[in-house]
Amino acid sequence: MAAVQESTAGAEAASAVGGTEIPGDVRRCLEEVSLPAYAIDRFGIICWLNPAAMSLVGDARGRQQSSVVAPEQAREARESFTRKVLGNERSTDASVVLLDPNGERVQAEISSVPLREGGRIVGVFGVVAHRDPTPSPHPHPRLTPRQNQVLHMLARGRSTAQIANELQLSIETVRNHVRLMMRALDAHSRIEALAVAHREGILRSEPRGD
Repeated sequence: MAAVQESTAGAEAASAVGGTEIPGDVRRCLEEVSLPAYAIDRFGIICWLNPAAMSLVGDARGRQQSSVVAPEQAREARESFTRKVLGNERSTDASVVLLDPNGERVQAEISSVPLREGGRIVGVFGVVAHRDPTPSPHPHPRLTPRQNQVLHMLARGRSTAQIANELQLSIETVRNHVRLMMRALDAHSRIEALAVAHREGILRSEPRGD
């Protein structure tokens, strides 16, 4: 909570310098807004959740942020968090599979940014911009988490270069992941791999764009 208070105060001070101070109690608004919102400290520990977020993932305060993400996406979540804390990533809008208090999978669109205090990054703040009411597909048993991640990025129309840039991997590494993913799905092209993934329920029939 302190992190949210301090960052809110900092935002108000910065806005005041620009002549557009945010009026009122911003912290209370964050508590009452219907969109789930959260704050993670610089060690990756969830330090604040508003009531909407608690209803989505339970009271996860004190736990690692990756603990509320589906296992196959935990690595991706940690990497994105690290890039933000190091100042290498300003903001992201990502499709993420969360785990609710009962362990059920929930597809969500999350927007997150570095959390700053006095000019330095002290964590990450984010909101769940959208929740899909239909259950999230389960990962394919023969795909590694990274291959599953690349598959979903291809389904969202990402090119090899875009995937490499977003994941901070070399283009050749991404190509290797694609080749291994196609082999695991017994597909001979990317289009065929996506068709197999849709047929086997790995992907939604109408994947959302970012």
